[in-house]
Amino acid sequence: MERNVIITADGSSTIYLPEWDEPYHSKHGAIQEAYHVFIKHGFHFLCEQSYNDMAILEIGFGTGLNAFITYMESEKLQVSVDYCGVEAYPVSAEDIVKMNYVTELKAEKKASFFEKMHQVSWEKSHKIASHFSLTKQNKFFSDIEDQNKFNLIYFDAFGARVQPELWTETIFQKMYDALKPNGILVTYSAKGSVRRAMQAVGFSVEKLPGPPGKREMLRATKKL
Repeated sequence: MERNVIITADGSSTIYLPEWDEPYHSKHGAIQEAYHVFIKHGFHFLCEQSYNDMAILEIGFGTGLNAFITYMESEKLQVSVDYCGVEAYPVSAEDIVKMNYVTELKAEKKASFFEKMHQVSWEKSHKIASHFSLTKQNKFFSDIEDQNKFNLIYFDAFGARVQPELWTETIFQKMYDALKPNGILVTYSAKGSVRRAMQAVGFSVEKLPGPPGKREMLRATKKL
């Protein structure tokens, strides 16, 4: 499938799929969306509850933007992170070098860590930094079988318009099972069908203000 690199409204880059008319990140701002949805309402939300270490699962590792920002935030807040990124169709090295996240985040001193995230092998845990471990898994989301393993899930799959099968009760049951008690899942989507699918498998779901370009987003909690 053809992939084009585009610049989003906040100046940060993303990948756009013309065949689906679907970008990897919001056209209204890739970095803004990552911070608002996954960091503010996910990572920071748990940090405020005194989590000193965290296991995070990302559904759609993609360009590595969410992982890179999480790495920087975990260093700033002194939180140990065990990060697992699942991706069925890894982004090519040629496209990764076109991503301008290091520059836009003014993180030139951390550039080597962004590069390392993409250079390390798949299916193995790698110590990216003293406080941050990364495992990349090349598989379909439907193949996830983890049980009570993660505190936080970044659900960053392609939208339900183009891949409705990723937003079903079947997938959210896997997400629910993968979370530890009181674990949370955050996603940019706020569709009613998505919220109902989450609730059907046992999640407690709340609507939150969305990132630029979206009115709302969802945060789901595994309450036992």
